[in-house]
Amino acid sequence: MSDESLFREVDEEVRQDQLKKIWDRYGNAIIGLCLVVVIGVAGFKGWQYWQVKQSEAAGQVFFDAARLADAGKADEAVKLYSTIGHAGYGQLARLREAAVFAASGNSDAAVKAYDGVAADASADPAIRDLARIRAGYVLAETARPDDLKARIGSFDVGGGPWRHAAREIIGIAAYHSGDYATADRYMSAILADPETPAGLRQRARTLGDLLVPLLAKS
Repeated sequence: MSDESLFREVDEEVRQDQLKKIWDRYGNAIIGLCLVVVIGVAGFKGWQYWQVKQSEAAGQVFFDAARLADAGKADEAVKLYSTIGHAGYGQLARLREAAVFAASGNSDAAVKAYDGVAADASADPAIRDLARIRAGYVLAETARPDDLKARIGSFDVGGGPWRHAAREIIGIAAYHSGDYATADRYMSAILADPETPAGLRQRARTLGDLLVPLLAKS
């Protein structure tokens, strides 16, 4: 046997002896750690599967409720929407529930539902803003312009995404309260904004045309 082979064999025996000592000392801990990792991964995968099943179940209930609402079964739709506790679908369900109330003429319940979403700190900020705007539309024909300004006036800012809707709501409220000058000012602001959506621009133009003879009389 050459010296090199002897050294290699001795070195291998030393390494094996060291590994045995390490295993004897830490073997149980290593096995425990491996078990923790395996159980953790299995638990995480199980949680993911549960989340998917929960989402699928909530989605099915959501669309079942939507079909009931489309079929004119408002009460049944509202009851079904109220059973959805899923974080994502739950927020959408509350918005749809409020919309069902509004479509069925129950403005008070609709505004209450929208306000509930808007006040929910756990809800997505975009969902909360949408709820405030939709509540504004429900109130546009009955509330005072100042009340609506207090509700949604903060949206009427330079580049705010909801500024067009906020202007329309307050303008409609001013029109129904007989404040035609204020209504005209808001419709003019909508028409002057190059980023106003086409549909909203057309509605503003129509209301502006209605305001012309009313302003002439005032």
